[in-house]
Amino acid sequence: MSADVIVVGAGIVGAACAAELAGRGLSVDVFDGYGIGGGATSAGMGHLVVMNDSPAEFSLSRLSRALWLELAPHLRARDAFSRCGTLWVAEDDEELAAARAMRDDFAAGGIRASMVDQAALRALEPALSHAMQGGLLIEDDAIVYAPCAAQWLLTRSPGAARIRVSVNRAVVSVDGALVTLKDGERRHAAHVVIANGLAARELIDGLPLEPKKGHLLITDRYPRALHHQVLELGYIKSAHHARGTSVAFNAQPRPTGQVLIGSSRQFGTLDPAVEWNVLSAMLKRAMRYLPDLRDLSAIRSWTGFRAATPDGLPLIGPARHPDDGMWLAAGHEGLGVTTSLGTAMLLADVMLGSTSATLPFPLPDAAAFEPSRFTTRDAIGSSANIVRDAASL
Repeated sequence: MSADVIVVGAGIVGAACAAELAGRGLSVDVFDGYGIGGGATSAGMGHLVVMNDSPAEFSLSRLSRALWLELAPHLRARDAFSRCGTLWVAEDDEELAAARAMRDDFAAGGIRASMVDQAALRALEPALSHAMQGGLLIEDDAIVYAPCAAQWLLTRSPGAARIRVSVNRAVVSVDGALVTLKDGERRHAAHVVIANGLAARELIDGLPLEPKKGHLLITDRYPRALHHQVLELGYIKSAHHARGTSVAFNAQPRPTGQVLIGSSRQFGTLDPAVEWNVLSAMLKRAMRYLPDLRDLSAIRSWTGFRAATPDGLPLIGPARHPDDGMWLAAGHEGLGVTTSLGTAMLLADVMLGSTSATLPFPLPDAAAFEPSRFTTRDAIGSSANIVRDAASL
């Protein structure tokens, strides 16, 4: 019953890692304390977007989105993939300048992006407030229903026959390549990949992961109410607030005809309850951009927790030392769905010492994501000394 690799976590990142490794001929056991596609995977928006807050983020998200576009023809209707594109909306001249800078950065990196003026913006999204001045259109961005996509990766991907998934089987400790389950059973493999998001802190002491709570709301069905994923350019600043509570406008058309509305960020809490003051502020912000939202009926709201690192980049690579067989793929914050496929490819290359086949974009520099970047030693563990120099963040 032994496997080449044990993956802890059956969310989108764990599923992607399992699928990539199985696709390279390895046998993979996946364990999750709940089910496939739970946790942050089930709580998020499922956007597939290129982001350029840093060169490393741009490189990983650019490759990952391209991999999703290649995968899309193989997905099922239930996976709800839609190449709806993203509209970054500018409210004033300063934000238009930011949109132009983003366009130039994207163009330099081979990503299609085009400025739209006020008239074009209204033609693309008639429901947007007429006060908006224009924006940036990223035509190739997309969305997917991440819990189902995770299930596809684990059961339908090319290497799925080499993947065994055990749900409702929590991993309670990992010591190198030895895994202990909640029922006391122990499993050993050549490699163990810890890909269970925020819960990775329970398996490895000292991980620099912090929860960011977020709220979402979904409406009843209103076909064609929205055509693109629409975000305010201020979303970027909100996404990287270091403390406090912030909200920003982010709305998404689901293939069901519903509108999914976000987003908020809160630190210092693990309470999953919907907080009406935060939800109200989020919706008020959304109505500034989409005034007709006040006429739509909401059917559900919920919260989730993003696993955030101090520098906004995930932990991908050896958890301690490459020779002990323990690996990390966690801390993706709000880009876990987008970057899951690129994360899996990068991790597999580093783990196996091999090079991926021809790719649409180069793999990012693995050093930018190494977990050891936050330590003064060569290991993350109970004795880790996490460097949090505020001046460098």
